[in-house]
Amino acid sequence: MQRKLIALRMQRQHLINPVDAGGYDALYRDMQPGMNAYWHGFGQPPELTFRACFDDIEHNRRRQERRDLIKGRFAGGNLGWIVPEDLPLFAALYRKPIKGFMDDVQATIMQLIERLGPLNIQQIKEETGYLVKVITPALHRLQEAFLLYEDQYDGEWDRAWYRFEEMFPETELNLYTRAEALEIVLQRFACRMVWFDTKMARSFYKLPEKEIRAACAALTGKGVFAAMDGGFMLAQDAACINDMPDDLPLPQVMAFHRNDFLVRAFDHELRERFKPLYEALPYDHDPQYYVLVDGVFRALSVGHFRYGPYEIHDVVCDSPDMWNLREEICAAIMKENPGSVIQRFMGQPQ
Repeated sequence: MQRKLIALRMQRQHLINPVDAGGYDALYRDMQPGMNAYWHGFGQPPELTFRACFDDIEHNRRRQERRDLIKGRFAGGNLGWIVPEDLPLFAALYRKPIKGFMDDVQATIMQLIERLGPLNIQQIKEETGYLVKVITPALHRLQEAFLLYEDQYDGEWDRAWYRFEEMFPETELNLYTRAEALEIVLQRFACRMVWFDTKMARSFYKLPEKEIRAACAALTGKGVFAAMDGGFMLAQDAACINDMPDDLPLPQVMAFHRNDFLVRAFDHELRERFKPLYEALPYDHDPQYYVLVDGVFRALSVGHFRYGPYEIHDVVCDSPDMWNLREEICAAIMKENPGSVIQRFMGQPQ
């Protein structure tokens, strides 16, 4: 059963059969909020690593230019990209209204943009005399409240901040309750993960597990979800999973950056499983690439991030039998970070 679940998950995420341009946007929608590759160059569009049979970074760059992808602060205050038609959905999940009165900096910036129109940070600094380190957190807080919108439609630094209602005058931010919005996104999550538990959904969406449990229970009560093995599946998947063949293909060895959809969904489990393997290492050991083997994360490169090839100081694995795949694992990591040198594998110099 477990192999069937994993194989179907790999299919649904197009890690076996990369999606073409016609199906990409639906896949992206289900994996929102989309994120840039971890430790990316400034202005790089989001991507769905390994899942497209074309250049999806360039595809998403064009979507940004048309404002078919828009920027916001969503899961845990992290920057992400969503389609504008889903603004009411993500506002219900992540909007943090400013209760009571704005502080002086927030109020000054808000009044300034209301009076003068869109401004970038340098213009706000010139008008107010505030330092950038004072302006930036105020802008971020107003962004989280869905009062301001940062219009990053290209890779330039000079980005204007607009009143949210000026950019999206027809968006109804109160269209959903958070419980209603959760039920919608969890169905999308279930489609692409096939089986998940509430800890996985909490890791990805950065929302209270209590609320996620309540939404899953509601969907189970409606017959949309089926409870299985401590987690949940779409009822239609649960009904047919046993009829699937036992020899469905699994992807080759792949190395995923830390902002990938699959890594974020398993973040809690990966930290727990891999941190004891690297935290006492005597050299830099920032987690870099998680390596998927037969649909399961089994290895992790650690080292030091740089602009340019990373310093990869070691590759830690969750089992000694990964020695048998040393060449494949190293090749997958090197493919994602060309020009790097893997100094050790499971503590042994290369």
